[in-house]
Amino acid sequence: MNIYWGDLHNHCGITYGFGSLENALERAKSQLDFCSITGHAMWPDMYEERPETAFVVNFHKAGFQKLKDHWEEDRKKIADANSQTFVTFQGYEMHSSRYGDHHVLTIDDHMPLKDCQSPDELVKLCGDAIAVPHHIGYTPGYRGINWDAFINANSPVVEVYSKHGCAMDEEADYPYYHNMGPRDSRNTVMEGLRRGYKFGFVGSTDHHAGFPGSYGDGLAAVLAEKKTRESLFAAIKARRTYAVTGDRILCDFRVNDAIMGSEITAANRRITGRFETEYALDKIVLYKNGRPVHVINGQWAGENRKPGRYKIRVEFGWGNSSLYHWDGAVDIEGGSIAGYRTYFRGQSVLAPSAEESYDEDGINDICTEASLESENTLLFSCDTVGNKSTLHPSTSAVLVEVEGDERTKVTVRMNHKSYTASISQLLEYGYTAHMEYYHSQAFKIHRALPRDRFTFELDWTDGVPEKDCDFYHVEVAQKNHQWAYVSPVFVNA
Repeated sequence: MNIYWGDLHNHCGITYGFGSLENALERAKSQLDFCSITGHAMWPDMYEERPETAFVVNFHKAGFQKLKDHWEEDRKKIADANSQTFVTFQGYEMHSSRYGDHHVLTIDDHMPLKDCQSPDELVKLCGDAIAVPHHIGYTPGYRGINWDAFINANSPVVEVYSKHGCAMDEEADYPYYHNMGPRDSRNTVMEGLRRGYKFGFVGSTDHHAGFPGSYGDGLAAVLAEKKTRESLFAAIKARRTYAVTGDRILCDFRVNDAIMGSEITAANRRITGRFETEYALDKIVLYKNGRPVHVINGQWAGENRKPGRYKIRVEFGWGNSSLYHWDGAVDIEGGSIAGYRTYFRGQSVLAPSAEESYDEDGINDICTEASLESENTLLFSCDTVGNKSTLHPSTSAVLVEVEGDERTKVTVRMNHKSYTASISQLLEYGYTAHMEYYHSQAFKIHRALPRDRFTFELDWTDGVPEKDCDFYHVEVAQKNHQWAYVSPVFVNA
């Protein structure tokens, strides 16, 4: 199986979001394997229009009608974007106070659009389709999930993380702080699993400004044989998925060699896993029936100084709210570049607001490019804006994997500035620089991460069934607050 990365739930100006569909597809192609641009389509039990709800009701109605008016052309543009290198899914979203919000996905380019009363009715309308519940943690009856009405056959995966926050459990990192309200214990992922439902985990951004895959807002990892619509969709329906907040943490999790999402029967269970982080590890936690049973503590990770592979992260942004352009490069001397990842972040919008306005087409029509000039040089270009607050980053980053030893030299060029250090030096400290004299944009070269601090293995045995069907899952936390939530393996006694 290969791991493919994508965003199954995000928005742009085809409904009440911002940014053009064409630009959203270009941003997605720049750093994702697959994507669905999900227009807002309906809200069968929407609020009554009163003075206090007029703004919300009106922008929803206008957005729904806009999608209906242009559905044929929008659907065609998404179909035409599908290729051998980038996969698109068709989809749109239903709001619901009763059932909770869902987005419906299919690989059918003739997906119909018609007002329905429930996610189940939508799935039946669309044929070979699934309904993915999202931001499930809101209050029941207030657009949080309704576990009493959940239909497992329609929803093989659940969105556990997005810009709204994390719904894994009551104490999960990333609480809900949107104006829709706080996270409710009754509507967590763990509550659904304890009720006996069997589903996998995905993340997606729920970005509303035409930037699918915006860093830090959520991604779906899918384990599939090929990068095709059919292969990816089959893998999603088989629950071979996991969610990450942003960093592309590699996870291979098995019970008796059955991979994530599987359902097996066994009394004795050997739980194994291999994980590769993108930053220093905080912890890896194995859960059985929602209870932690084994922990790998990142504090104990070794730091073997043998030659090998290192991860170098260059982060950039800061400054004020105006758009700032970066032309950057990473040059390697006495070694080579084994791979790289881009972690580009778009300007953040979660939903329309009566207090704010945005460029409806041009927002996030920004530069997001990276390419290897040679095995020794990575070139990249990106635009950033300043952080919204000290707790809301808008920085972007590139991560370079370097093959070499402690004598290998790394040179980072950022616009008119550059800095050179050996791997030995970068193992000891990071480096920061400002682009101008005062309160300007800046960049940071993080400490180098050697292989012993980003590769980990899990091996744990359990021979005590607790329920008719036990479920095991793993969560991986990094020191930079990036997480992975790995879909369960379900084991019948």
